[in-house]
Amino acid sequence: MVFGIDLKKIFIVVLASVALTACATQKKGTGQLQGDVYTGTDTVEYLATGVKDRVFFATNKSTLTTASRDTLRKQAAFMRKKKDLKFAIEGHADERGTREYNLALGERRANAVKDYLMTYGISGSRLSVISYGKERPVNSGSNPLAWSQNRRSVTVKAN
Repeated sequence: MVFGIDLKKIFIVVLASVALTACATQKKGTGQLQGDVYTGTDTVEYLATGVKDRVFFATNKSTLTTASRDTLRKQAAFMRKKKDLKFAIEGHADERGTREYNLALGERRANAVKDYLMTYGISGSRLSVISYGKERPVNSGSNPLAWSQNRRSVTVKAN
């Protein structure tokens, strides 16, 4: 004990403070879903222009909805301005169905997006397709809302 202060207690308080600070620190590169736009540090810069990065699909479908086509036209307009960028189109599915079925469905969804973007003048050489199936849900719930958010295709900047 120095000057009436117990050093052991001070050490415990400092250690607890460090532990709490570490718990409160957000991991870089993470984001969150706001409506149908992902906001995070790894988001493609075109989100700043208000263009959505994802489109959604009906259960077991890979056909584009009217809303999806509108979003993709905006993505294509951005891509035409940024000719030096390449993009990856990620296909996703909800948790229902086998792994193999969902990988194939995710690929069909991503290819539907790629094909549509190509009709608006985007070169296929700038677009790659990858399917994650049900492996990367944006919502881990097991209910209709979660499933509807996970049935998607997301356009991201490719490396």
